[in-house]
Amino acid sequence: MPISTRFTTWGPSSGARTRFATAATAALLATFLTPAAAQAGPRESTPVYSYDNAVREAVWVDTGLDGDGDGKHDRVAVDIVRPRELARQGRKVPVIMDASPYYSCCGRGNESQKKTYDANGHVVQMPLFYDNYFVPRGYAVVGVDLAGTNRSDGCVDVGGRSDILSAKAVVDWLNGRATAYTSRTGTERAKATWTNGRTGMIGKSWDGTIANGVAATGVKGLKTIVPISAISSWYDYYFQQGAPLYDSGPDWLSDYVNSPDARAKCDAVQQRIVAGAPRTGDWTGLWTERDYVKAASKVRASVFAIHGQQDLNVRMKHLGQWWDALAKNGVERKLWLSQTGHVDPFDFRRATWVDTLHRWFDHELLGYDNGIDREPMADIERHPDQWVTSKAWPPRGTSTATLRPAPGTAPGVGTLGLTRGRGTETFTDDPALSETDWAARIDTATPEKAGFTTGVLTKDLRLAGSSKVTVTATPTTATAHLSAVLVDLGPDTIRDYAASGEGITTLTDRTCWGASTAGDSACFKETRARTADVEYNVVSRGWADLGTYADPGKGVPLTPGTAYTITLDLAATDHVVPAGHRLALIVAGTDKDLIDPPSTKPTLTIDLSRTRASVPLVGGAAAFAHATKGAGAAVAEAMTLDGVQAPRSVHRVPGAER
Repeated sequence: MPISTRFTTWGPSSGARTRFATAATAALLATFLTPAAAQAGPRESTPVYSYDNAVREAVWVDTGLDGDGDGKHDRVAVDIVRPRELARQGRKVPVIMDASPYYSCCGRGNESQKKTYDANGHVVQMPLFYDNYFVPRGYAVVGVDLAGTNRSDGCVDVGGRSDILSAKAVVDWLNGRATAYTSRTGTERAKATWTNGRTGMIGKSWDGTIANGVAATGVKGLKTIVPISAISSWYDYYFQQGAPLYDSGPDWLSDYVNSPDARAKCDAVQQRIVAGAPRTGDWTGLWTERDYVKAASKVRASVFAIHGQQDLNVRMKHLGQWWDALAKNGVERKLWLSQTGHVDPFDFRRATWVDTLHRWFDHELLGYDNGIDREPMADIERHPDQWVTSKAWPPRGTSTATLRPAPGTAPGVGTLGLTRGRGTETFTDDPALSETDWAARIDTATPEKAGFTTGVLTKDLRLAGSSKVTVTATPTTATAHLSAVLVDLGPDTIRDYAASGEGITTLTDRTCWGASTAGDSACFKETRARTADVEYNVVSRGWADLGTYADPGKGVPLTPGTAYTITLDLAATDHVVPAGHRLALIVAGTDKDLIDPPSTKPTLTIDLSRTRASVPLVGGAAAFAHATKGAGAAVAEAMTLDGVQAPRSVHRVPGAER
């Protein structure tokens, strides 16, 4: 449990004598363990080693690459904090590793911490709480500067070979398969004789993405990864089915995090990134190299994934497709799904997170039989700070229900059910409007969207997994973008994911999670849920360029007046539409600030008989029929509903902190 403080941190000698005494006592007790106690084995690592006196060192690992083209192998900087007592005893320790591009440019965590160093170049502050908490418990914590960042050689290539293989080289070094040096340019070698090689990678966003990518190499020694709000395919960070999600490509991002030295050397890499990531949205070899989903069959490590269901930076499609691929290949998995946006679990469920992560690493890296592998697979935040569990995810009994739109009493205000509809609906793309505008006026005929709703449900309806929406549309222009969203219509209190903080408010009080030194405090600002009272909630989204109707990886000009059929992949979700609410499907054009508009403003006519939503429901179509049986009329009169603010136009960077 943490120690609460107000504007205070622990001093450099805090608890040092106690920890030394505890370590000695623990060693003495271990000598006199009975056979029965020894057989039972420990269930939890405890803080018996000195953090003050921990070994702090740096090595530079040879990646075998020459990304910056200087004729020499690139070396990546690896900062290490590990228990000195275990080193003196010759006992080998497991490793918790966070490989990041952000240690010097942008910072990590809610307080944007950066690495700091002493006069000898040894790390003083290692960002986040991992070292403070886990080093006293017998782990080494390793912070890797990705190639091209901070103190490393090479060039950032945004999820490509340089990013992934520079981090993989560190895992190889930890397992005796790669070479490291005690300096960036010297010849003195450093060996990782202090570790057993058992490595767990962790990180949020880009850091977690590197964990995904390294796991997808199948590297031996990587026992588990904990990707938080992580990318699984870089194409899907910049595009969805040809529709651009941002107004820039990965070249902007690599320049953003490259060190000054790398910027001076990496023009050729930048040009290859530009050439390989055309703004057309076409799939290229660059994207194939950065698609970890296709390599899920190589994953040996277990995966504990965490994602915000309202993350509009690294969107839930990344989690859904990665999770499904891992399941197909029998990978051991655990999952947390929050109501937040792009937020670390340390900042939305702190005490439970630290305890769960502790038990996960103890089980996966120390081999302790603490039962975490027998607990429910998934934790889902159903309401702010209210969590439920699911034995499996998606839950057993989940199957796809095919929901059909049908015309209603007014243009663009239709119904949603199990019976195939007939007729058409027409809308005109309005790039000035977003999903919040569409949902707020779901019961009003407006020219920019077509909406379809169930009646008021009589039973709860649970969506769990990834949906698809198939649309047959006839455009009036040669270019067109489509959006499809699923909406829960009804009053609720949710985390305000669209506000600053993306569902949390940062406080001034601090709590401490581990031991501190003068240069590295274990005390972090507390947070609380930031909530909003709403009358609708967009729970899943998907987008596409209609020009990719025949090939998701290649867009073509459209012929005005011709009907095209395309299937949009919607983001994964776990959401209960409660009795008394309605479920809605909205089909429209540009979703302002979530995709870029096409070069024209088309009018599209949807053939309702050839349009459908394939939605994973617990209980399948039978559950939908049961929940809508006797469903009441939608609304007595059309009105504008309240929701969160519209998505903000920002230049998003995966994992760069506020």
